[in-house]
Amino acid sequence: MKTLRKRPLLAIALLLASGLSGAADFDAGLTALQHGWATAYYEAPEAQKKPAFEKLVAAADDLLARHPQQAEVLTWHAIVLSSAAKFSGGLHALGQAKQARDELQQAERIDATTLGGSVYTSLGSLYANVPGWPIGFGSKDKAEAYLQKALAINPDGIDPNFFYAELLAARGDKATARHYYEKALAAAPRAGREDADAGRRVEIVTALHKLGA
Repeated sequence: MKTLRKRPLLAIALLLASGLSGAADFDAGLTALQHGWATAYYEAPEAQKKPAFEKLVAAADDLLARHPQQAEVLTWHAIVLSSAAKFSGGLHALGQAKQARDELQQAERIDATTLGGSVYTSLGSLYANVPGWPIGFGSKDKAEAYLQKALAINPDGIDPNFFYAELLAARGDKATARHYYEKALAAAPRAGREDADAGRRVEIVTALHKLGA
């Protein structure tokens, strides 16, 4: 009887251990993708960005295979794919962009507010930068709608303000673009994302210089 009583407790202990192991894998994998992205995007020499992102896509594929229904993983897989598309070019790049869009929309259905509105920030960036019809799905109007949603969730975040400023600058609205660039520059540091924040701030300062007086 004692052995029978112990079995349910053993099963519960194993389930808890498995859950903790899965959570640790999830956290470690997501952190590795975030730092890997910052290194590939901001630190790798231009000639090495494409192979760096090819390796990062493989790592993101592996993490997504283990956590296919996690909004955070779907979002980061899409971010890696869309960045890889930027440096690969051609029809393959458009395919990666479309897959990234689909994954972000899937993440939106699971948890639209995950990662401080990064689903909408990333969708906004995609729609702003992908060519429009008949080549691609790009749309400045859809980009603005998504970025407004991102700002509603994370009004002081560095990324939504930066990408909204980029859209405004592309439209020629320099005064409003400057406001959002400066707001992005003043954003509070993100714990664990110091490398990405540093790289983004360099982009913001460069963009402000391009705007001129």
